[in-house]
Amino acid sequence: MEFGSRMSVSIIRRFVCWALAFAVPVSLLGQTPSAILRTQGGVWVNGYEARDSSAIFEGDLLETKVGFSASLTLEGSTVLIQQESVAKFQGDMLVLDHGGVSVGTSKGFKVRVKCITMVPVLNEWTQYEVSDVNGNVQVAARKSDVNVEGAIGERKAGAPPAPSAAPSPTPSASPQESHGTTVHETEQKSFSESEMCGAPPRPIESTSGLNPKWIAIGGGGAAGLLLCILVCGGHNGGKPSMSQSTP
Repeated sequence: MEFGSRMSVSIIRRFVCWALAFAVPVSLLGQTPSAILRTQGGVWVNGYEARDSSAIFEGDLLETKVGFSASLTLEGSTVLIQQESVAKFQGDMLVLDHGGVSVGTSKGFKVRVKCITMVPVLNEWTQYEVSDVNGNVQVAARKSDVNVEGAIGERKAGAPPAPSAAPSPTPSASPQESHGTTVHETEQKSFSESEMCGAPPRPIESTSGLNPKWIAIGGGGAAGLLLCILVCGGHNGGKPSMSQSTP
């Protein structure tokens, strides 16, 4: 009776191990990359050096070193990240901490610098450039027009209110006041971060410490094998893998 019970447990354990080995890669296949990053060195993703071609997911932090650039390709858009740039990929938007990018898009791909957002006017092929150096944002529209939208007070919300001699007799305005302008094709305009956004926020931090994303199929197989070893390893027919001594 005891032998039959051990056999039953062993069969169940083996079945679960094989199920994990096959199920984990299948689940990872649903995590399709949002973009492909291409580079020839000198580019980091989430704190790790990127390969020549890496899958990029929403929330990944990208950094280019001196003398190196990177090309980000996604559906309907191509983004060239210039040297010495730091940006976070957010699906349909790139949040630029500093540096410069060149965008070509037919899908309205946006670039955000602090509280300032650059948005193509039309969902047709648009080319524009954005740079952010020393608190000065430069926007150049190469093809078609680009809206530059800002939210005054967005970064001032956490600051203490200035002292006043007497309360205002009228209700105060909303803490955020939107305003914007349009950079027309062939135009270039400059915007001050401090004037539009106030005090600088905390630096951008990576949302994950993972390596640059490997392609799902290959990585999924390895993950499934590793999980199977963790779950199933150390068992040998229901017996401890190491001898145990009794006092």
